[in-house]
Amino acid sequence: MITDTHTHLYSSQFKEDQSEMMQRAKNAGVTRFFIPAIDSTYTDKMLQLEKDYPNDVFLMMGLHPTSVKENYLEELAHVKKWIDEKKFYAIGEIGMDLYWDKTFLTQQQDAFRTQIQWAKERKMPINIHCRNAFDEVFEVLESEKSDDLRGIFHCFTGTLEQAKQAISYNMKLGIGGVATFKNGKIDKFLNEIDIKHIVLETDAPYLAPTPYRGKRNESAYLTNVVDKLVDIYGLSFDEIASITTQNSKDVFGV
Repeated sequence: MITDTHTHLYSSQFKEDQSEMMQRAKNAGVTRFFIPAIDSTYTDKMLQLEKDYPNDVFLMMGLHPTSVKENYLEELAHVKKWIDEKKFYAIGEIGMDLYWDKTFLTQQQDAFRTQIQWAKERKMPINIHCRNAFDEVFEVLESEKSDDLRGIFHCFTGTLEQAKQAISYNMKLGIGGVATFKNGKIDKFLNEIDIKHIVLETDAPYLAPTPYRGKRNESAYLTNVVDKLVDIYGLSFDEIASITTQNSKDVFGV
């Protein structure tokens, strides 16, 4: 059993072949799919996905940092309403993204901190998005550090030192297609990180692993990431699948 801890199955890129794509994933042994939120415009699609695949799909709720705009307080109210009303398995994806635009830096910090506090109050894990913002993300995590702070550092692409710092905040590292890239860098030091800190993810439809790089990603391709971790850790395919799935259960509680 392989667990995809981060996949946008509601993406319009899967509109034409969603059921076939899901079947390909299951045929490959990927049977658990954790779905991050982006903003309120995706909520209906996420809920429909859960209805269509009630035994396979587990939803998160949160406000993605690139959706933090002038109306971010309204979007946060939407998140709050849903986590008060319904079962979600994490608050995410949340965090900071300074790659495209720094206009809403302070609002991103506020949204990130607010959602972390909601997660801690509810004993829920968080799912962190971080792009060009390691220092800023770590600053918020440091200020919110506690036994109730835990979750996944999604699509981890940092250094060994940053990996250790993320783990110090009770975060697992979400490892996906980047680990298979020639210039991905993280494959050079992952063997120095105990596999108990690792979970698998695709971030589909983005970041397809080699040999599909540049094409649409899908959850079935997670087997290519497992193959890479077999090389890195010297464990069998089944061992990697089993350990990382157990790690995901430790985070999400399911």
